[in-house]
Amino acid sequence: MRLALLTHKVDVNDGQGRVNYEIVLGALGRGHHVTVVAEYCSETISSHPNAVFVQMRKRPVPTQLLRNLYYAVKSTMWLRKHRVEFDLVQANGFVTWGRADIVAVHYVHLAWMRSAYFPFRWSSLRPYHAYQILLTWINGHFERRVYRQARMVIAVSAFTASEVIGLGIPAEKVRVIHNGVSTDDFCPGLSVRDAFVLPEGLVGLFVGDIKTSRKNLDAVLKAMCEVPEMHLAVAGALEGSPYPEIVRNMGLTDRVTFTGKTTRMADLMRSADFFVFPSHYEAHPLVILEAMASGLPVVVSRNFGAADYVGDGGLVYGDSWDVAALVVALQQIARDPQLRTAMAAEARRLSLSMNWTRTADAYLDVYDELFKANAGRRDSA
Repeated sequence: MRLALLTHKVDVNDGQGRVNYEIVLGALGRGHHVTVVAEYCSETISSHPNAVFVQMRKRPVPTQLLRNLYYAVKSTMWLRKHRVEFDLVQANGFVTWGRADIVAVHYVHLAWMRSAYFPFRWSSLRPYHAYQILLTWINGHFERRVYRQARMVIAVSAFTASEVIGLGIPAEKVRVIHNGVSTDDFCPGLSVRDAFVLPEGLVGLFVGDIKTSRKNLDAVLKAMCEVPEMHLAVAGALEGSPYPEIVRNMGLTDRVTFTGKTTRMADLMRSADFFVFPSHYEAHPLVILEAMASGLPVVVSRNFGAADYVGDGGLVYGDSWDVAALVVALQQIARDPQLRTAMAAEARRLSLSMNWTRTADAYLDVYDELFKANAGRRDSA
């Protein structure tokens, strides 16, 4: 097959970019020809003899909104010129106004914007709130259009699939393919707490963007007041984050360690006792699978697709705003070592069935299905 992938990144060290990387690698492994239309592409892919990298942006563009629109304009122009050269075209969400056969959905912006947890309001009169509302609305508006145009929509969880269907997309053209995880990179092993200045005793881990409240670090900090035996490691970029000051004001400075954004996530996970992630909204965050693969029990809210795959490898409590329920979950984890051990083993076992090969194969099976349907239409004509 001749395939084209339109996305922002194909990169082993990026969330959505890692999914793209594994899919392209799987396609090349089956002998397909792949053209990657992106802002960045891993050299492993771009240097492959059956791959072509078309770089969409070589100069800096300020703000994510303008970068998204710049890419969409450029990719649409490129697709109009080259569409006939490919058997199938896949896009990641809204990245083009051109028609793609397959659209992969990692995030439904309109669903997030309409949810009770969306923290940005025009009435705040804050420019950042206005920017976030505009960014979310534009992505959401055009996402729905590309979902309608596509022959197949691939959602990363049943939760995300239900959101896509809620936008009026026929259920019969929506498939669920979970993300995968590298169980070799993320695996149980020796703790290196000294490298992250972590204390002895019980350490929980929180990972994610800590510039806004979407990941809900607030709830973890409040819950910690009722779980005094717990220390928390927080991994996320500190620039522009209000949370160091919030921690100081709550009197939790001695119980919270900010590691910053780290390239040693596997080591950090091996240095923790459990993972806590009460996010208000997600689709299928890779970080939960990475924690499970590392043998960490996970504590997550029911607000997103984690319930699809956590199973007995963690505790899925109620609403992300329910701090009391989070307290109960953290107390269970903190005060029952046998429960932690059992969950850790189950988390690792479950992760082994969610490897990247399985994810890539599932995407490639969809490609084969659509390719054969194309051939059938050509034969009947």
